[in-house]
Amino acid sequence: MPLLTEADISRIVEMAWEDRTTFEAIEVQFGLNESAVIALMRLQMKPSSFRMWRKRMAGRVTKHAALRNVEMLRHRATHTRQ
Repeated sequence: MPLLTEADISRIVEMAWEDRTTFEAIEVQFGLNESAVIALMRLQMKPSSFRMWRKRMAGRVTKHAALRNVEMLRHRATHTRQ
């Protein structure tokens, strides 16, 4: 596991909770594969919060680039200018 700052860990946790951020995007940015992200989340969260996150992420196609619809390449918030 690469050396991570507190800010990096916070950002990884945030990205892991986001529906549209893939595990592959986290790996490209921080060098952590899906299993490393899961291990990090287990260490950083309370057990009940971790179970809730795992249940939420299980089978979610938006978390895996290979399973995503081609039209879902990038999310743009509704409050940003197009």
